[in-house]
Amino acid sequence: SGGMRQRVVIAMALACEPRLLIADEPTTALDVTIQAEILALMNRLKRETGTAVMFITHDMAVVAQMADRVVVMYRGKKVEEGTVEEIFENPQQDYTKALLSAVPRLGEMTGKDLPEPMKLLGVEGHRADPIPGSEEVLLEVRNLTTRFPVKGGFFRRTVANVHAVEDVSFSIRKGRTLSLVGESGCGKSTVGRSILRLVEPQSGHVTLGAVDIMALGQDGLQKARADMQMVFQDPFASLNPQMQLMDQVAEPLRNYHVAKGKELQERVAQLFDRVELPRSFLRRFPHELSGGQRQRVAIARALALNPKLIVADEAVSALDVSVQAQVLNLMMELQAELGLSYLFISHDMAVVERVSHDVGVMYLGRIVEMGPRRAVFEDPQHPYTKALMKAVPIADPHRRKLEKELKFKPIPSPIHPVDYEPAPSEYEEVSPGHFILTTDSGY
Repeated sequence: SGGMRQRVVIAMALACEPRLLIADEPTTALDVTIQAEILALMNRLKRETGTAVMFITHDMAVVAQMADRVVVMYRGKKVEEGTVEEIFENPQQDYTKALLSAVPRLGEMTGKDLPEPMKLLGVEGHRADPIPGSEEVLLEVRNLTTRFPVKGGFFRRTVANVHAVEDVSFSIRKGRTLSLVGESGCGKSTVGRSILRLVEPQSGHVTLGAVDIMALGQDGLQKARADMQMVFQDPFASLNPQMQLMDQVAEPLRNYHVAKGKELQERVAQLFDRVELPRSFLRRFPHELSGGQRQRVAIARALALNPKLIVADEAVSALDVSVQAQVLNLMMELQAELGLSYLFISHDMAVVERVSHDVGVMYLGRIVEMGPRRAVFEDPQHPYTKALMKAVPIADPHRRKLEKELKFKPIPSPIHPVDYEPAPSEYEEVSPGHFILTTDSGY
């Protein structure tokens, strides 16, 4: 897993017993439980070996958990330095104040005012609560199951299956956001890909409006995908490095014969306007843009065909807090303007709390808890949901988590024999619309 690989890298770095360890964003792409374990490991190594750590990160909550002293940098210059308590309790520079107010904090998104606009970071304010949306169901997923074969032996026969998604059901209403949250490997990204049939599910039903997605052939599926688009985690990987941005955003319009010539160029320019990118970027290449700008291009491309549903797969997890706030604001503004529905896939609980109407918590291929945002975050019922909440770092140096608080159960293997048939998912409704899994989840 990602956390295991990061431990190997830390072991390599410690092999020669260095006096200084430079850790450059070592936990950025990790989910909250693995991040918590890595931070606890580094704190223990620092204490036991006396190694000094220079920790480079954009995550202020991680800074509060790890640091003794903090240096804040802006445009290549040091703008502030002090103890971690001084920086968090009494920041002096406007940029430091803006960084701290940009941090999405768990528990602050429900019924409370959000920070003032952060002009210095280019963030024009927050929305305290998602838009109401509609009660009309857009996407219906029932008993979705996706497995991947494991080959073995001389004849490469299927000897086992990876149970990536197991009997998952949910619905998304028009103009609303359902977030799927969980550790790496829990199956949340496979759910998104299965809905679009980028991977073929083993069984289940997926209905978008009145269209049965699972019953479509290739021609029908291509037509249906105009109504459901995907935004991936790494925009640099999802954009073609050899194509100008104009051509990449225009590609879906060309593929679906929506526009051509000057009309096509104007449509693309309008999409750049909508995602707040200057038209001068149309002739640029992906490497000439920042991460947040590239993600805006990916969003513009997803919007090109006026979809009803966007699957956002870790769309902001690689971005720093200020750019993350900008992109999240943009997505919520587009939802309000266009009535978009989002399936928002993430491992960041604070971000999920900010953007969601409903939340589904996944573990080992199943949804273990599902309900309205407020119910799940204010009254988590499943032990795995509680563990996820406990793992979230807090942007307060006085509330650092103790090492004994950061012991989490390892995820069991999702690989089972070919003839293995798990029990169906059964749920108990603990409050209106709030369900927890009663089938054994393995946690």
